[in-house]
Amino acid sequence: MAETHDGAPHVLVIPFPAQGHMLPLLDLAHLLARRGVAVTVAVSSGNLPLLSPLLSKSPSIQPLSLPLSHPSLPPGLENAKDMAPTYFGILMLALASLHGPLLSWARAHPRPVCAVVSDISVGWAQPLAAELGVPGFVFSPSGVLGTAVIHSLFLRMPKRPEGEGEGEGEGEDYLVPFPSIPNSPSYPLPKLSRLFRSYKEGDPLSESVRRNFLWNLESHGFVANSLEALEEAYLERPLDDLARKRVWAVGPLAAAAAEVGGAGAADDRGGPSSVPAAEVSAWLDRFPEGSVVYVCFGSLAVLTPAQAAAAAAALERSGAVFVWAARGGTEVPEGFDKRVGGRGLVLRGWAPQVAILAHAAVGWFVTHCGWNSLVEAASAGVAMLTWPMTADQHVNARLLVEEAGVALPACDGGLAAVPDPHELARTLAEAVRGERGRAVRDRAKELGRKAVEAVREGGSSYIALEEFIQELHNLNTK
Repeated sequence: MAETHDGAPHVLVIPFPAQGHMLPLLDLAHLLARRGVAVTVAVSSGNLPLLSPLLSKSPSIQPLSLPLSHPSLPPGLENAKDMAPTYFGILMLALASLHGPLLSWARAHPRPVCAVVSDISVGWAQPLAAELGVPGFVFSPSGVLGTAVIHSLFLRMPKRPEGEGEGEGEGEDYLVPFPSIPNSPSYPLPKLSRLFRSYKEGDPLSESVRRNFLWNLESHGFVANSLEALEEAYLERPLDDLARKRVWAVGPLAAAAAEVGGAGAADDRGGPSSVPAAEVSAWLDRFPEGSVVYVCFGSLAVLTPAQAAAAAAALERSGAVFVWAARGGTEVPEGFDKRVGGRGLVLRGWAPQVAILAHAAVGWFVTHCGWNSLVEAASAGVAMLTWPMTADQHVNARLLVEEAGVALPACDGGLAAVPDPHELARTLAEAVRGERGRAVRDRAKELGRKAVEAVREGGSSYIALEEFIQELHNLNTK
């Protein structure tokens, strides 16, 4: 569809500067532009280069670069990938300083904005939208379940055991219930978001983080990078913990963007691959269908030396063929590459993940259960071995293992957990060669088929996106 914006809705998009947040929202921006919506994407100046792949595919999208300066942020640090995890809340607070400049820009712009679409971590965009007299929509780069859980925590503020819950592993026996979420799940306290576990009543930063999430509940609705085939239980009716607002499930967005010739699912969006995709594919061509395990822990996680050693030992002992993307300075044990010979490929740096998951030889994915990795694997029909660490990853892991049945647990202890190499090796071997693994792979393949169908014309996510765009058109005529 040709991009044309005469008389079309004009939407202001505000991403959160973290890899897993920005990329799917930029995919959504591309899809909106392809369907005739005028889009302005606002970022801090230091993040403007990250828009280049999007702008090359969607030249009609207008970038808006604003300077970011905040006393709590180290100079020059404007993206989560360059920061320790403890800075996440500070970055949320710092971005709120863009409220005033955005308000001034929107009021002076010759083309009025009819809606604001902002990341889940940019809650202050809701009062911004209210000041502009337009509705705000919250984009969630996570699943509907994970989105409901984090909002439930800050809405209901369940009490923590005295002195427990802030450190990894503390409060393990304390279950936090979520009675208003379908199936009434409960999770051990350490398995929940650090943003909640580190909350201190009266602390300015903590109160700012909480306020950001509560603002989201004042929005016109949520747009999620998810699909009915994976989260139907959380889409059947409005959820109390999302203020009973409508949720448009429009994912997997990378696959949807790829369907219309965009930058979706491109492996170079997060940086140049350390090894060309063609070279990795040629290596994988040597192995039978479904026989290879892909290991990657996302763009931010760095395995500790003990974790890396355990992972290496398990891969070595399992006998499985594997590709290990050891990103972010993860220290692979010395001599490991030689010991695994021709059955293991270690990639240091950015990996062509989409191409790897799409290769027929890859049947399993050892993952931290970050949502982007999860939906990329789902789109490819690849089964998963879960090693969740933080954020929404434990919630996602439970969804994959216990509800969707497309994953097996590999390690469940969090950021500091070191799996037993013997147990992990056995899990890897059983996944690749056992009957249980075969059944999980079959379900993963079926989910892959449904994920592809969802974003094609007539599919559930395609229809949800069309309905969201119609909502924007309706707002534009008011």
